[in-house]
Amino acid sequence: MTHFNCVIIDDDEIDRLTVVSYAKRIPNLTIVGVFESAVEAAATINEQPIDILFLDIDMPGENGLAFRKKMLEVPVCIFITSHPEHAVESFELETLDFIVKPFKFQRFEQTMKRIEEFMEIKHKAQLFESSIGGDVIYIKEGHQQTKVKLHDILYLEALKDYTLVVTPQKRHCVLSSIGTLLKENHFHSFVRIHRSYAVQKQYVKKINPYEIELNNNVLIPIGRSYKDNLNLIL
Repeated sequence: MTHFNCVIIDDDEIDRLTVVSYAKRIPNLTIVGVFESAVEAAATINEQPIDILFLDIDMPGENGLAFRKKMLEVPVCIFITSHPEHAVESFELETLDFIVKPFKFQRFEQTMKRIEEFMEIKHKAQLFESSIGGDVIYIKEGHQQTKVKLHDILYLEALKDYTLVVTPQKRHCVLSSIGTLLKENHFHSFVRIHRSYAVQKQYVKKINPYEIELNNNVLIPIGRSYKDNLNLIL
């Protein structure tokens, strides 16, 4: 049985305790922290691996939607809220489920089944099945594996829960977030220059004020919050 670490964030004490009581009834779920606000939770999430966020939306200070944008490296986010009108917006932030308060334990169990199924699929579709000499990766595509040389990859592009691995010949789709891939040693030569893009340094031809031009004349936008990363290219 796979175990998951979770963090629970809700400013309402009764709702918070309800989620805690439900989570404690799930044998493979470990509660790492319980918090009244996103600010309090940030340090814990940044210090250790967290698999699941159980997150309220309407909270004083930083709301749940804004907090999720900062914590996209957490694989699973479950919004638990009294505001169903935020459902559409939440699913643009890699949300796996959206629970409307009040709710029963049966609804929480359904969510846990979705989480387990998602994590199993994610695990099976991991990019790194094997490597040869440290410079080759294998990407699952259907029932086949495609060998891709690392030095052939031009850039990575985020696509919700997936990442496009782009070479001059083809765009490969991987079930893994761009943030997760960039933590792997295989991608140490890549620099993230935008929330949705990371480029391989050797292919950078020109750096303009708002975009980077690669050797194949592809233009990649530069995100304002990633401008400091340009020093890693220079």
